[in-house]
Amino acid sequence: MTPPFAEQLNLRLCHCCRLACPADESAANCPRCGSPLHMRKPNAIARTWALMLAALVFYIPANVLPIMHTDALYRESSTTILGSVVTLWQGGAWDIAAIIFIASVGVPVTKFLVLGLLLITVQRGSLRSRRERTVLYRALELIGYWSMLDVFVAALLVSLVQFGVFGTIEPRLGILFFGLVVVLTMLAAQSFDPRLIWDTEPRNE
Repeated sequence: MTPPFAEQLNLRLCHCCRLACPADESAANCPRCGSPLHMRKPNAIARTWALMLAALVFYIPANVLPIMHTDALYRESSTTILGSVVTLWQGGAWDIAAIIFIASVGVPVTKFLVLGLLLITVQRGSLRSRRERTVLYRALELIGYWSMLDVFVAALLVSLVQFGVFGTIEPRLGILFFGLVVVLTMLAAQSFDPRLIWDTEPRNE
């Protein structure tokens, strides 16, 4: 037997304190925390598309521009994310290089693809693999919090591999763009309403 939907029980869930509230017009705000109540997150699809596309645009300079500049013993060097992966690989730290490559390239690209898949299938009202798509969304939320660590690890290890512990290290513009990509993809994942996966009608918000 399929459990009833909240709409069938005339209930809606508060997004902040998770209290189940009546869905009638008189209850516009949560009686416990005062947050506005919605059956679905307002404009979730449009906002998620906007944040994801902005992250996609920033992802280009994040990979093209240097993330770090090092200066030591009359030698200066600037490195990009992919440059740090190559340097680590050539320095013999192939396992760390692989981890940074996965975190810097594999994870962001996977997030873009998963978000795009979720948005397109929801807008088309697809009924296929809804449980699997819900699992994908939960995985997307989980990995989003760890996306920023690789930049700091890369910068630290590259400086150690190239110059030892002596010299100066300065961040460059690329690390700012990569940080924006991480933040925007996290906001995009939070803006998406996974309950839309289980709605049967196509949505064009």
